Amino acid sequence: MRNPLRRYYGLGDLHFVTFSCYRRRAFLRTRRARDCFLKILDEVRSRHKFRVLGYVVMPEHVHLLLSEPAKGDPSKVLQVLKQKVSRALRRQPRRSASGQLSLAFPEAETETAFWQRRFYDFNVWSAKKVKEKLEYMHGNPVKRKLVTHPKDWPWSSWSHYAKGEEGLLRIDTLGESGGRASFPASTGKSQKPHP
Repeated sequence: MRNPLRRYYGLGDLHFVTFSCYRRRAFLRTRRARDCFLKILDEVRSRHKFRVLGYVVMPEHVHLLLSEPAKGDPSKVLQVLKQKVSRALRRQPRRSASGQLSLAFPEAETETAFWQRRFYDFNVWSAKKVKEKLEYMHGNPVKRKLVTHPKDWPWSSWSHYAKGEEGLLRIDTLGESGGRASFPASTGKSQKPHP
């Protein structure tokens, strides 16, 4: 039997979440797919009223630093986000090269899942942890050798923090209405640190 996940909601903490494409397949490998993900994330944020303080969209996984929504919890938000992205990206047909002969072979069996079912959630309760998680996210494309510097990967919040520029997605701040301006005291509950 799987180990049950423990989620700590309702404490006013931020949440560093990581979720992956099914079997770590690179379903977000194209610019179009990553742009679509960010567009839908912005729509879900507006509807469910949570704040996005950091993000990086990688070819096969996503990291988000977000607040709890005004209604519901991060699990519900991620469920809605993942469903909307999956539907949007599966709906768009694949293009064949121009002039390519189209043969009437039966369609290959397609994957039934777009995302892995579970996600990693780490409560972020201090400014030190926020900085740690943002540095981890922004360094991810460099570590994976997709780019040589975070500035070259536009699907992250790096430009907001390093240059004060709005990137592909508006970044919220802690002081914006609807949330606490400071971090809550630690609950004493320890969590395994993210790798």
